[in-house]
Amino acid sequence: MNIDNALASQIVESLRTGIPPQRGVELYSVGNEKIIEGIKKFHFPGMQNHGIIRFVSGQWGSGKTHFFRLLREVALQNNCLVSNVELEKSSAALNKFQSVFAAIVRMVATPSYYAGNTTQEIAPFGTVISESLSWLSNGVHSSGAEVNYDGYQKAVEKLMSDHGIDIDFKKMVKQYWETFLPEAPDKSITEQARGEILQWFGGEGSIGIYRKKYGVSKLVTKDNAKIMLQSLAGFVRLSGYNGLLILFDEAEQAYSVMRQSTLREAHNNLLSLINNIETLPGLFLIYATTPDFYSDPKFGIVIYGALSGRIGKPDDNKYPRALDTIWNLDAVQTVLEDYQKAAVKIKNIYCSAFPGSEALLPQDLEVEKRVRELFQQHSHLAGIRFWRLLVSSMIADFDDHLEGEVRSSENLYDDIMEKLRNE
Repeated sequence: MNIDNALASQIVESLRTGIPPQRGVELYSVGNEKIIEGIKKFHFPGMQNHGIIRFVSGQWGSGKTHFFRLLREVALQNNCLVSNVELEKSSAALNKFQSVFAAIVRMVATPSYYAGNTTQEIAPFGTVISESLSWLSNGVHSSGAEVNYDGYQKAVEKLMSDHGIDIDFKKMVKQYWETFLPEAPDKSITEQARGEILQWFGGEGSIGIYRKKYGVSKLVTKDNAKIMLQSLAGFVRLSGYNGLLILFDEAEQAYSVMRQSTLREAHNNLLSLINNIETLPGLFLIYATTPDFYSDPKFGIVIYGALSGRIGKPDDNKYPRALDTIWNLDAVQTVLEDYQKAAVKIKNIYCSAFPGSEALLPQDLEVEKRVRELFQQHSHLAGIRFWRLLVSSMIADFDDHLEGEVRSSENLYDDIMEKLRNE
């Protein structure tokens, strides 16, 4: 396995605490191959013609974060943009769709940005707009490069002729593009303009200022946020990408703390997305939440018949398939062989993080034996999922081998369980 040393080190440090890394999940993931292949086969090609929405159900600790990060990597490899949004009452509540749109824009990432960066950029949507200019003017995705006026004009003509994008959305993109022209103002003025434009997409600022400086007639608001989402999807496709994957992750108890009127508004917005998704080519929405979302009599979708009828409920007895409406992660049965396969992959990543360590690490058969012993010790009733124990234990075991002081499986299990409980 040939992995960049920096990426391998990043993965190892995340796995020490049992947390999926931001990048590289695909390098050790097992057990999701079937559904991932289905998504590649059916959804990434299909999203170019119509929008798609799917739901993910899983208890806390069922692997939703791992699954989302795996989906993000697969989507970026399939020339999609990805935005991972945590739906929570304070910053991105579904009843205030303008805040959701702002979060989508704030968290978006391009394939080239993701491949070349290890930290989250402050304003990644600026990269999207910059790469779109490069694509529309010369057919390549490149961020930050100056363009000549002819290339800029060619891009503007294509943008303005797209009738699926809101006019003010187009005006603000055009203004952002202008900052890359050779005759653009000095750097401080340029950076200020870019910041103001990105704030507009986030629904911030005064309409009077924007009207005077940029010629737009509105801000992003509750009333037009869905139109802006449609415009974003159109802009993404115009910019040479297959589409935009939006990963909605419902924060713990986000719905349970809402007033009934607010909850109904959130449900209405979700129903509206479902009813209109097919008319939004380029959008692939995945909404992850816990089983309570489907069944709780106070705040679950069962209190709203129209919404419940469109979504349904998780099937506890079926492995999730790509074409299902709900992907129930609690129904995924991970077996010992899957864990052993993942552990061997993690060892290979560890070798890339610590060049020259391979001779000191256990052979693959020894790794598999260690995993079997840990698996036999772990109760299915334990508060900590075996996946988290596994990845933390494997890194600790490989560290032990490098230090020359290897713990027994019993001691390793006890030490890691105590550590995870205290985190």
